[in-house]
Amino acid sequence: MAHPRISSKLPPDIDPTKAPIAFGRRALPKLNEELEDPDLLTRQRALMSLCDLVHDPENAYQAVSIGFLDNLKKLLLDDDQTVRQKTTEVLYIMATHNIGRYNFIKQKVIPALAQLLNDPVDICRWNMHYGLKLMSELPVGAVEIVECGLVPSLVRKLKTENEEIQKLLLETLSGCLRVEAFEALATGAVGILKQMLNHPNVEIRSRVARALMAISVPLEGKKMVFQEEVFPDLVCLLNDDDAEVRANAAGALMNAAVTTQGKYAAINTAAIETLLPLIHDETSKVRLYSIKALTMLSEAPEGRKLLLWHVEEFQARMKDPSEDVRRAAKIAVDVITWKP
Repeated sequence: MAHPRISSKLPPDIDPTKAPIAFGRRALPKLNEELEDPDLLTRQRALMSLCDLVHDPENAYQAVSIGFLDNLKKLLLDDDQTVRQKTTEVLYIMATHNIGRYNFIKQKVIPALAQLLNDPVDICRWNMHYGLKLMSELPVGAVEIVECGLVPSLVRKLKTENEEIQKLLLETLSGCLRVEAFEALATGAVGILKQMLNHPNVEIRSRVARALMAISVPLEGKKMVFQEEVFPDLVCLLNDDDAEVRANAAGALMNAAVTTQGKYAAINTAAIETLLPLIHDETSKVRLYSIKALTMLSEAPEGRKLLLWHVEEFQARMKDPSEDVRRAAKIAVDVITWKP
């Protein structure tokens, strides 16, 4: 015979680590109130629930409209590391939505996040850097990071952070360097990046080369790449097993070799001989940047003299499957065969 019995166990669909979600439109306002609760466990559980909810763009929009960001900015400085961790997680999830990125700028979330640059907990810093990386992917977000004066601090952090965070830092810096490179140059970014070009981690090597490609766009960056003697290291990377590393190294040479001193520095480190095989690389991006770099080097008489023996190879690339490569090959032939 069955007997009524009350179990001491929670129902299987209830997670004790998360705050119960109120019904309908009351869900987010209730969580927002709980974020201000003096009880630590209440704040932690509210943040756990919020992490799930803000994956939905509609919930992210509502969270912004009812003032979540102000409370989240305060929680970034909470004494409890779990609160800081989940707060930064909520923020980077919100940064995946347009409404979140727009309001990060409008409500000054980026400088609030930057307060965790020296947080003792790795995961808190990783979450923070991931949020900055997402913001840097948009020009307006990169501009905001630059205007907040964070670039020098990010450059210096490259020397002390662990590899996983270094990857995010390099992504963020690449986005910022496309907007403004002068603060990074003044902080010694080229010298720091040069030291990382031979990093055993292929992802870091690739991102370092990409950052150097971005930092060598302005004239001051080209001069610094020359002064720091980065050309030999870039030429070595052209033989890397990873296609992305080869492409970014060729791109950095392409930008740095615009100046006369850059052309001769590259030529004197056997850049032409190393780049020539890459115009037949299986990766179109490698072919494109290699052809463009060689075009730059052919503007020097010594470079043209060497490349005149290889015009047929460039002409063969004028039938390349990639339209960009075909166009670059035609320009290269015109430059190499030009006569005064």
